[in-house]
Amino acid sequence: MEAFVNQLNGILWSTPVIYICLAIGLFFSVLTRFLQVRHIKDMVLLMFKGKSSAAGVSSFQALSIALSGRVGTGNIAGTATAIAMGGPGAVFWMWAIAFIGAGSAFVESTLAQIYKVKKDGLYRGGPAYYIEKGIGIKWFAVLFAISALLAMALLMPGIQSNSIALGMENAFGIDKTVTGLIIIGLLALIIFGGVKRIANVAQYAVPFMAVGYILVALIIIGMNIGELPGVISLIFSSAFGADSMFGGIIGSAIAWGVKRGIYSNEAGQGTGPHAAAAAEVSHPAKQGLVQAFSVYIDTLFVCSATAFMILFTGMFNTVGADGKTPIVENLPGVEAGPGFTQAAVESALPGFGAGFVAVSLFFFAFTTIMAYYYIAETNVAYLINGKNSKLAMFILKIVLLAATFYGAVKTAGLAWALGDVGLGLMVWLNLIAIVILRKPALIALKDYEAQKKQGLDPVFNSKKLGIKNAEYWEEEYKPQEEKVS
Repeated sequence: MEAFVNQLNGILWSTPVIYICLAIGLFFSVLTRFLQVRHIKDMVLLMFKGKSSAAGVSSFQALSIALSGRVGTGNIAGTATAIAMGGPGAVFWMWAIAFIGAGSAFVESTLAQIYKVKKDGLYRGGPAYYIEKGIGIKWFAVLFAISALLAMALLMPGIQSNSIALGMENAFGIDKTVTGLIIIGLLALIIFGGVKRIANVAQYAVPFMAVGYILVALIIIGMNIGELPGVISLIFSSAFGADSMFGGIIGSAIAWGVKRGIYSNEAGQGTGPHAAAAAEVSHPAKQGLVQAFSVYIDTLFVCSATAFMILFTGMFNTVGADGKTPIVENLPGVEAGPGFTQAAVESALPGFGAGFVAVSLFFFAFTTIMAYYYIAETNVAYLINGKNSKLAMFILKIVLLAATFYGAVKTAGLAWALGDVGLGLMVWLNLIAIVILRKPALIALKDYEAQKKQGLDPVFNSKKLGIKNAEYWEEEYKPQEEKVS
């Protein structure tokens, strides 16, 4: 069984797949005429516009839910691994994929808004919904929903809780069972409160954890400010093979930078659209732009904070192209991951590093589990209709809590592999879908830009634009039109 799963993983997450993600992001960037540059002002302003409603959350709350999933252990462990395997140049390629990936994030999140539905009084949407309504292939949509449910509810939560438990045990000596019970207790209070409670917690927890983490990074940079030009130069020279020490691993720098960047910001993976669909906005492109900016926040801010702390203090190891021979070995015996970040903070702020990284991991991983639950719930809502929906949601909560606790005390290698299979299927299915469905998203962007040029607050009329099966917007347009006029 494990051999089969690992073989399947090798196919789903092979190097060509990583470059396909990169190519699709570039494809959408060109088609949208690099909206990630042209509309940077709108991205920032739209984050704070729009209010929540009985059915939906505000743009900022939807952004926070999406960021809670994007900003996770990958921002600490993933960035460190990229530097370990690809050298400092990998950081540049993480930045590059974030810039390019913003195009994919816009398309998938705009599609989620276009094809969202109002179900049981709440907005629901995501890849399963836009695959069925936009492409019209039901089995394709069901396959995505099942893959998402398997990965988000059963397999991935335990991986995040395990990171929390290990961090707490290493830093404070807290038994993993105790940590597991605390995690599921707090999680139960949130997820049994529904989507609105998840949104309310996310809108406060996510900015707090991100700002706190970046603040510590700025302190460490400030303590070593004289080395800033050298570190920036090292990143760029290593990225293009110009550095004498890291020039021989330019291929690894690109591969690991792109790979870890995609894993971290999730652009095009199909996770962000679930939260995007929940937003209360007058035009789908508005939330598409907000979600595109979330990719910048994840990689350009949070991952960069980790990278700078590690590079400024020199607390890292890097191996050669063979993946074994050390090029840099400043931390003998320390594996790539949170250990690099702990050592970096500890070297600058003695007695603070282990605890700080453990607490950061708690916030990063805990909010990621919250996002996993929301994604799983959205796909259960897609698969289950009618009177059984409440029972299905209750079972989902129990399964996710059990998986979270089990992962905290013991995580099997097979669970990691199965989780990667679920995520891999989501990525493949979503990338195929958004390439096929690019036209409605591009029409929405063009319409948004045309209305902005006229000085209007853009309002979406799907019938006028010739977009079919966007039932929510067909029903909502008339009252919105009257309100605008």
